[in-house]
Amino acid sequence: MTLDRQPTLRGDLLELRPLKADDFQGLFAVASDPLLWEQHPESNRYQEKVFRRFFADALESGGALVALARSSGAIIGSSRYHGYDPQRSVVEIGWTFLGRDYWGGRYNGEMKRLMLQHAFRFVQRVIFRIGPENFRSQKAVEKIGGVFTKKTTDSQGEEIWVYELTAEKFSASKKG
Repeated sequence: MTLDRQPTLRGDLLELRPLKADDFQGLFAVASDPLLWEQHPESNRYQEKVFRRFFADALESGGALVALARSSGAIIGSSRYHGYDPQRSVVEIGWTFLGRDYWGGRYNGEMKRLMLQHAFRFVQRVIFRIGPENFRSQKAVEKIGGVFTKKTTDSQGEEIWVYELTAEKFSASKKG
């Protein structure tokens, strides 16, 4: 079986579904908050021109998901699967953001749990690539069991920290 990179996933708090072109306004309304991006390597992503490039890339990626609050149906953020490699049994989860009203763990935790449960049906490892100054994302990934594995650079030559979570560690964390 091959990984469906755009599934619909439902939890108690949110639903993830494939990103569509007509989600732009709702997602930009969330992304236009400069504080969402203050620790991100692309800290100007709140600007419409910059966000349009991000959004177009997300649509083109074939792995982007939009997050909706189950209570209201409102768009609250997004994430994506990327770099699925069945031979190495790995996929990346990234490009994740949530509106500030949904910070604090429960929504991000459920989003990552849903995405990880889905991914681990197909792969043994999930990686997260995070900017060295993005302390919020580092803590969030560490909180779910991600382990720092290396420093590398992205396609623009910027330093990126790579975290990894294995299916075995994720399964053990759910039992404990």
